[in-house]
Amino acid sequence: MNPTHSNSKKVSTFVIVHGAWAGAWALTRVADVLTKGGHRVLTPTLTGLGERSHLASNSVDLSTHVSDIVNEVLWKDLSDFVLVGVSYGGLVITGAAEKLVERLNAIVYVDAFIPEDGQSFSDITGWSPDGEMTEPPEMPVQAFASPKDHAWVVSKVTPQPTATLKERLKVTGAYQRVPKKTYVKATGWNGPFDALAGALRADPRWTVLEVSCGHDGANLKPIELAAILAAQ
Repeated sequence: MNPTHSNSKKVSTFVIVHGAWAGAWALTRVADVLTKGGHRVLTPTLTGLGERSHLASNSVDLSTHVSDIVNEVLWKDLSDFVLVGVSYGGLVITGAAEKLVERLNAIVYVDAFIPEDGQSFSDITGWSPDGEMTEPPEMPVQAFASPKDHAWVVSKVTPQPTATLKERLKVTGAYQRVPKKTYVKATGWNGPFDALAGALRADPRWTVLEVSCGHDGANLKPIELAAILAAQ
Protein backbone atom coordinates (compact mmCIF):
# COMPACT_ATOMS: atom_id res chain seq x y z
CA MET A 1 0.00 0.00 0.00
CA ASN A 2 1.05 3.60 -0.47
CA PRO A 3 2.24 5.40 2.69
CA THR A 4 0.66 8.55 4.04
CA HIS A 5 2.06 11.49 5.94
CA SER A 6 1.05 12.05 9.55
CA ASN A 7 -1.45 14.69 8.40
CA SER A 8 -3.19 11.97 6.31
CA LYS A 9 -2.12 13.55 3.03
CA LYS A 10 -2.31 10.94 0.30
CA VAL A 11 1.07 9.88 -1.06
CA SER A 12 1.18 7.96 -4.34
CA THR A 13 3.64 6.28 -6.67
CA PHE A 14 3.54 7.42 -10.28
CA VAL A 15 5.03 5.91 -13.42
CA ILE A 16 4.81 8.58 -16.13
CA VAL A 17 5.49 7.73 -19.77
CA HIS A 18 6.64 10.53 -22.06
CA GLY A 19 5.57 11.19 -25.63
CA ALA A 20 7.23 10.57 -28.99
CA TRP A 21 10.64 12.08 -29.74
CA ALA A 22 11.02 12.95 -26.05
CA GLY A 23 12.46 11.34 -22.91
CA ALA A 24 12.40 11.65 -19.14
CA TRP A 25 13.75 15.18 -19.57
CA ALA A 26 10.32 16.27 -20.87
CA LEU A 27 8.67 15.29 -17.58
CA THR A 28 11.12 16.94 -15.18
CA ARG A 29 8.92 19.89 -14.24
CA VAL A 30 5.79 17.95 -13.37
CA ALA A 31 7.84 15.22 -11.69
CA ASP A 32 9.60 17.80 -9.53
CA VAL A 33 6.26 19.23 -8.35
CA LEU A 34 4.97 15.77 -7.45
CA THR A 35 8.21 14.82 -5.70
CA LYS A 36 8.13 17.97 -3.60
CA GLY A 37 4.62 16.93 -2.59
CA GLY A 38 6.02 13.72 -1.15
CA HIS A 39 5.11 11.41 -4.00
CA ARG A 40 7.34 8.80 -5.60
CA VAL A 41 7.76 9.48 -9.33
CA LEU A 42 9.39 7.31 -11.98
CA THR A 43 9.82 8.66 -15.52
CA PRO A 44 11.62 5.96 -17.52
CA THR A 45 13.01 6.99 -20.90
CA LEU A 46 11.84 4.67 -23.66
CA THR A 47 14.42 2.71 -25.66
CA GLY A 48 15.98 4.65 -28.53
CA LEU A 49 15.04 8.10 -27.23
CA GLY A 50 16.61 10.78 -25.04
CA GLU A 51 19.60 9.50 -23.10
CA ARG A 52 18.86 6.06 -24.59
CA SER A 53 18.99 7.32 -28.18
CA HIS A 54 22.20 5.36 -28.74
CA LEU A 55 20.03 2.22 -28.64
CA ALA A 56 17.82 3.33 -31.54
CA SER A 57 17.44 0.83 -34.38
CA ASN A 58 14.80 -0.62 -36.67
CA SER A 59 14.29 -3.45 -34.16
CA VAL A 60 12.89 -1.01 -31.57
CA ASP A 61 9.11 -1.08 -31.86
CA LEU A 62 6.03 -0.41 -29.76
CA SER A 63 6.41 -3.78 -28.04
CA THR A 64 9.89 -2.69 -26.94
CA HIS A 65 8.45 0.42 -25.33
CA VAL A 66 5.70 -1.54 -23.62
CA SER A 67 8.35 -3.89 -22.24
CA ASP A 68 10.35 -0.88 -21.02
CA ILE A 69 7.46 0.08 -18.75
CA VAL A 70 6.43 -3.43 -17.73
CA ASN A 71 9.99 -4.26 -16.70
CA GLU A 72 10.38 -0.96 -14.84
CA VAL A 73 7.40 -1.98 -12.73
CA LEU A 74 8.33 -5.62 -12.25
CA TRP A 75 11.98 -5.09 -11.39
CA LYS A 76 11.13 -2.32 -8.93
CA ASP A 77 8.32 -4.33 -7.35
CA LEU A 78 5.74 -1.59 -7.86
CA SER A 79 2.10 -2.05 -6.96
CA ASP A 80 -0.83 0.18 -6.07
CA PHE A 81 0.51 2.86 -8.40
CA VAL A 82 -0.75 5.38 -10.95
CA LEU A 83 0.24 4.82 -14.59
CA VAL A 84 0.32 7.98 -16.71
CA GLY A 85 0.83 8.35 -20.45
CA VAL A 86 1.47 11.57 -22.37
CA SER A 87 0.54 11.76 -26.08
CA TYR A 88 2.21 8.74 -27.80
CA GLY A 89 2.72 7.39 -24.29
CA GLY A 90 -0.99 6.56 -24.31
CA LEU A 91 -0.31 3.64 -26.63
CA VAL A 92 2.52 2.47 -24.39
CA ILE A 93 0.50 2.52 -21.16
CA THR A 94 -2.42 0.79 -22.89
CA GLY A 95 -0.08 -2.04 -23.81
CA ALA A 96 1.53 -2.07 -20.38
CA ALA A 97 -1.86 -2.25 -18.67
CA GLU A 98 -2.43 -5.57 -20.42
CA LYS A 99 0.23 -7.07 -18.16
CA LEU A 100 0.02 -4.80 -15.13
CA VAL A 101 -3.70 -4.24 -14.60
CA GLU A 102 -3.81 -6.01 -11.23
CA ARG A 103 -1.07 -3.68 -9.91
CA LEU A 104 -2.74 -0.42 -10.95
CA ASN A 105 -4.72 1.94 -8.75
CA ALA A 106 -5.36 4.40 -11.57
CA ILE A 107 -4.51 5.11 -15.19
CA VAL A 108 -4.29 8.62 -16.62
CA TYR A 109 -4.07 9.65 -20.27
CA VAL A 110 -2.72 13.20 -20.70
CA ASP A 111 -3.69 14.53 -24.13
CA ALA A 112 -2.89 11.01 -25.22
CA PHE A 113 -3.93 8.41 -27.77
CA ILE A 114 -5.97 5.40 -26.69
CA PRO A 115 -5.68 2.72 -29.39
CA GLU A 116 -8.34 0.21 -30.26
CA ASP A 117 -7.33 -3.39 -30.84
CA GLY A 118 -5.02 -3.67 -33.83
CA GLN A 119 -4.27 0.04 -34.10
CA SER A 120 -0.91 1.77 -34.37
CA PHE A 121 0.06 5.41 -33.93
CA SER A 122 0.09 5.67 -37.73
CA ASP A 123 -3.37 4.14 -38.00
CA ILE A 124 -4.81 6.61 -35.50
CA THR A 125 -3.15 9.70 -36.96
CA GLY A 126 -3.23 8.76 -40.63
CA TRP A 127 0.48 9.58 -40.87
CA SER A 128 2.75 6.80 -42.12
CA PRO A 129 6.42 7.82 -42.07
CA ASP A 130 9.07 5.96 -44.04
CA GLY A 131 12.61 5.00 -43.15
CA GLU A 132 14.16 3.47 -40.05
CA MET A 133 13.91 6.68 -38.01
CA THR A 134 11.28 9.42 -37.99
CA GLU A 135 12.45 12.97 -37.39
CA PRO A 136 10.61 15.18 -34.88
CA PRO A 137 7.86 17.33 -36.41
CA GLU A 138 8.28 21.05 -36.82
CA MET A 139 7.85 22.85 -33.51
CA PRO A 140 6.68 26.47 -33.85
CA VAL A 141 7.96 28.89 -31.23
CA GLN A 142 4.43 30.06 -30.41
CA ALA A 143 3.56 26.59 -29.08
CA PHE A 144 5.94 27.12 -26.16
CA ALA A 145 5.91 29.32 -23.07
CA SER A 146 8.98 31.21 -24.27
CA PRO A 147 11.70 31.15 -26.96
CA LYS A 148 14.01 29.73 -24.28
CA ASP A 149 11.67 26.79 -23.73
CA HIS A 150 11.42 26.26 -27.47
CA ALA A 151 15.21 26.18 -27.81
CA TRP A 152 15.47 23.76 -24.89
CA VAL A 153 12.98 21.28 -26.37
CA VAL A 154 14.48 21.49 -29.86
CA SER A 155 17.90 20.74 -28.37
CA LYS A 156 16.59 17.61 -26.60
CA VAL A 157 14.22 15.88 -29.03
CA THR A 158 15.58 12.91 -30.97
CA PRO A 159 14.39 10.92 -33.96
CA GLN A 160 11.90 8.15 -33.11
CA PRO A 161 12.33 4.55 -34.31
CA THR A 162 9.67 4.31 -37.00
CA ALA A 163 8.60 0.81 -35.99
CA THR A 164 7.27 2.26 -32.72
CA LEU A 165 4.81 4.32 -34.74
CA LYS A 166 3.76 1.55 -37.11
CA GLU A 167 3.44 -1.53 -34.95
CA ARG A 168 -0.19 -2.41 -34.26
CA LEU A 169 -1.08 -3.06 -30.63
CA LYS A 170 -3.05 -6.01 -29.31
CA VAL A 171 -5.66 -4.52 -26.96
CA THR A 172 -8.01 -6.74 -24.97
CA GLY A 173 -9.42 -3.80 -23.01
CA ALA A 174 -7.57 -4.64 -19.80
CA TYR A 175 -7.01 -0.92 -19.10
CA GLN A 176 -10.77 -0.56 -18.72
CA ARG A 177 -10.56 -2.76 -15.60
CA VAL A 178 -8.32 -0.28 -13.78
CA PRO A 179 -10.38 1.07 -10.85
CA LYS A 180 -9.88 4.75 -11.65
CA LYS A 181 -9.56 6.06 -15.21
CA THR A 182 -8.95 9.70 -16.09
CA TYR A 183 -8.43 11.55 -19.34
CA VAL A 184 -6.80 15.01 -19.23
CA LYS A 185 -7.42 17.12 -22.31
CA ALA A 186 -5.36 20.22 -23.15
CA THR A 187 -7.78 22.88 -24.40
CA GLY A 188 -5.31 25.50 -25.60
CA TRP A 189 -4.67 24.02 -29.04
CA ASN A 190 -6.56 22.39 -31.90
CA GLY A 191 -5.46 18.84 -31.28
CA PRO A 192 -6.87 15.50 -32.45
CA PHE A 193 -8.40 14.49 -29.12
CA ASP A 194 -11.80 16.21 -29.12
CA ALA A 195 -13.79 13.18 -30.26
CA LEU A 196 -11.97 10.86 -27.85
CA ALA A 197 -12.54 13.17 -24.88
CA GLY A 198 -16.18 13.57 -25.88
CA ALA A 199 -16.73 9.83 -25.99
CA LEU A 200 -15.10 9.35 -22.60
CA ARG A 201 -17.23 12.11 -21.07
CA ALA A 202 -20.26 10.01 -21.94
CA ASP A 203 -18.77 6.94 -20.25
CA PRO A 204 -19.53 6.81 -16.50
CA ARG A 205 -16.39 4.76 -15.89
CA TRP A 206 -14.18 7.72 -16.86
CA THR A 207 -13.40 11.18 -15.52
CA VAL A 208 -12.45 13.80 -18.10
CA LEU A 209 -10.58 16.90 -16.91
CA GLU A 210 -9.06 19.86 -18.73
CA VAL A 211 -5.93 21.99 -18.59
CA SER A 212 -5.95 25.29 -20.45
CA CYS A 213 -2.69 25.02 -22.38
CA GLY A 214 -1.12 23.54 -25.47
CA HIS A 215 -0.24 19.90 -25.97
CA ASP A 216 2.82 19.85 -23.68
CA GLY A 217 1.00 20.27 -20.38
CA ALA A 218 3.84 18.71 -18.39
CA ASN A 219 5.96 21.76 -19.20
CA LEU A 220 3.35 24.44 -19.84
CA LYS A 221 1.21 23.78 -16.75
CA PRO A 222 3.22 21.45 -14.48
CA ILE A 223 1.63 22.67 -11.23
CA GLU A 224 -1.90 22.24 -12.54
CA LEU A 225 -1.14 18.85 -14.06
CA ALA A 226 0.61 17.68 -10.88
CA ALA A 227 -2.47 18.63 -8.86
CA ILE A 228 -4.66 16.52 -11.15
CA LEU A 229 -2.31 13.56 -10.85
CA ALA A 230 -1.96 13.88 -7.09
CA ALA A 231 -5.74 13.64 -6.76
CA GLN A 232 -5.82 10.18 -8.36
